Amino acid sequence: MKHLVLALLVLCVMVCVPAQAGAMAVAEGLITTQISDRLPVDAVQSYPAASGRLFCFTHIVGAAEGTRVFHVWYRGEQEMARIELSVRSADWRTWSSKSLLPGWAGDWRVEVIDDEGVLLQTIPFTLL
Repeated sequence: MKHLVLALLVLCVMVCVPAQAGAMAVAEGLITTQISDRLPVDAVQSYPAASGRLFCFTHIVGAAEGTRVFHVWYRGEQEMARIELSVRSADWRTWSSKSLLPGWAGDWRVEVIDDEGVLLQTIPFTLL
């Protein structure tokens, strides 16, 4: 019972504290091969470039209703896509996707940026 109470307290601190006004944060951010029921099916750090498409999933907490975030996809230092995503509550899951070409192997990242240009998280991955 003691362990359950401690686990619930830790979970509340992890989820509830960032959800305060003015403290928008990325609770979870990852690259995945597919989204199912608004959740990622896996998390990849490297992936074959010829495989077609990847998704960037983010769980945003602490946002004011009507906020936006941007997923900015980079190959090396070159911006490949900038996708605007609406955040409609203080606890919101959202994602973007990027089609891939076989010649795009290398180091990639997605930067999650808020409305004011503040970097919330960087999610690195490699295309093989």
